[in-house]
Amino acid sequence: MRSFTLFVFLPAMVILSAFAQLDRWQGDGRLWRAVLIGLTGGLLAAVSYDIFRLPFVFAKEWGLDSVVPPMPLFKVFPRFGAMILGQSVEQPGYSQAAHIVGWIYHFGNGASFGVMYIAMIGDGAKRHWAWGILLALLLELGMLFTPYPTVFHIPLTARFVVVTVVAHAIFGLGLGLTVRRMARSTTWKAPLPKLAA
Repeated sequence: MRSFTLFVFLPAMVILSAFAQLDRWQGDGRLWRAVLIGLTGGLLAAVSYDIFRLPFVFAKEWGLDSVVPPMPLFKVFPRFGAMILGQSVEQPGYSQAAHIVGWIYHFGNGASFGVMYIAMIGDGAKRHWAWGILLALLLELGMLFTPYPTVFHIPLTARFVVVTVVAHAIFGLGLGLTVRRMARSTTWKAPLPKLAA
């Protein structure tokens, strides 16, 4: 994960950002708009995904455990951070750096899924928002059938599967609706200023 993040994920994001910026100033602005809409949609979808999961994560602290089952749904984030920092995946306690890097990776991942979504569907104004849900559920299925649950010691109980499927559907709904709304907005269709020659 460290190698992927440092030598694939980050360079790809920098290159995509450079192409988008170049398109903003010298092109027709379509790539710039698509990347910005995708990043925004993916980031907002990740936030809605996490908001849905908050009652499960803090069920005991918020006194909801009689209604909502407590589930450690955020436990993977410091592990992501530890892996990126080259530390052991399993630790008795994770550094603040591991927590911060893990959360940044999580939101960066959500934003990049938004860009992938735009790349797959094309013009978000012409596609139904339900495509976002389909993408999110396919991502969830992919996660469930990979070593991900085993590596992070996540028991695949029926409760866990139901909660994560719903959470991913919420991610997809947020992504689909945000992308569609932004793509249809006249603000995003206005001509961009050209770079002076």
